[in-house]
Amino acid sequence: MENKSCIQVIFEGQDLPYFADGGAYIRVGTENKQVTASELKRMIMKNSGVYWDDQNSEKQIKDIDVKTLKYFISKAYKAKRISFKFTSTEETLRKLKLIKDNKIMNAVEVLFCNENKQMLQAAVFAGEDKVTFLDIKDFRGNIFDLLEKAESYIKEKINWRVEIKKIERDEIPEIPLEAIREALVNSFCHRDYFRPENNKIAIFKDRIEIYNPGSFPENKTPEDFIKKEEESILRNPTLAHNLYLSKDIEKWGSGLRRIYEECKLHKVKVEFLRLSDGFKVIFYRRKTPQVTLQVTPQVDLTELEKKVLDEIKENPKISRKEIANKLNISEDTIKEYLDKLKDKKVIKRIGKTSAGHWKVLK
Repeated sequence: MENKSCIQVIFEGQDLPYFADGGAYIRVGTENKQVTASELKRMIMKNSGVYWDDQNSEKQIKDIDVKTLKYFISKAYKAKRISFKFTSTEETLRKLKLIKDNKIMNAVEVLFCNENKQMLQAAVFAGEDKVTFLDIKDFRGNIFDLLEKAESYIKEKINWRVEIKKIERDEIPEIPLEAIREALVNSFCHRDYFRPENNKIAIFKDRIEIYNPGSFPENKTPEDFIKKEEESILRNPTLAHNLYLSKDIEKWGSGLRRIYEECKLHKVKVEFLRLSDGFKVIFYRRKTPQVTLQVTPQVDLTELEKKVLDEIKENPKISRKEIANKLNISEDTIKEYLDKLKDKKVIKRIGKTSAGHWKVLK
């Protein structure tokens, strides 16, 4: 430098955290960040190779929802990421290596048990802050059930526009559904299950936020995974592996990039926000509300509502249980959507006994 010989000194280390003046610290960019007690605990467990998802669950095999497990195996087999089909619950779990010391793992609890510790909170707010809310709901269930409910909830609340091409009409959401689903899957896959907080969806007038508890990997930024070929840092490797098998995760470490590219393609602004206690994906809505065009007066239905309605059209005497079996969805979810179709005056129940039938009104 300036015709002078120099010695460059570079400090590196992976043995996080570092201790000074009685405190634990990590390096974030050009700053020293003091580590909280919960973060320190997580680092110790990580360094010792302990993960929440591969620990033994208090749940038992009898608590597993067999329909959900069969649905998962069907998806994974169809994706050609496993080579076996469902036989029995225990044998299938052993093939998936989800039984340890003759007990099911925590990953099984959130993947296949309807009764578990996770809950999704969803709300719609009137403005751009949390002062006044228009709707609020709590959802419980396994990951697959929550993903379906979360996606349906967002699809019902966002704006859609219609493009008419000859006879067909294309309904286009203001935010790409592929990006929304990717953000939802990531929020459940990478959340910190040691923390008591819940996953959250907040829909504002100007944006949609998808939050999960659990801070972003130390010394990394979202840009590292969007613009660089960074290897995925998994908080729940067993859970992530199984979501990869079912093709809910396409490739480890590619989630943020897929969200970013999908939003860029559709000219939607997206932000990835690191918080001290969690992580947010923020989709910004267009300032000018989009008008939904209608060729003829009709009722807007969600994708799942249309599927339920199709089953009723095919067999007006079909039962709630039969619809649930055909669509691989819980009876509780089917009941919820039947109620929505009745509220929209699309269907009507004729007769209150099992001998009754459905009548399609619209």
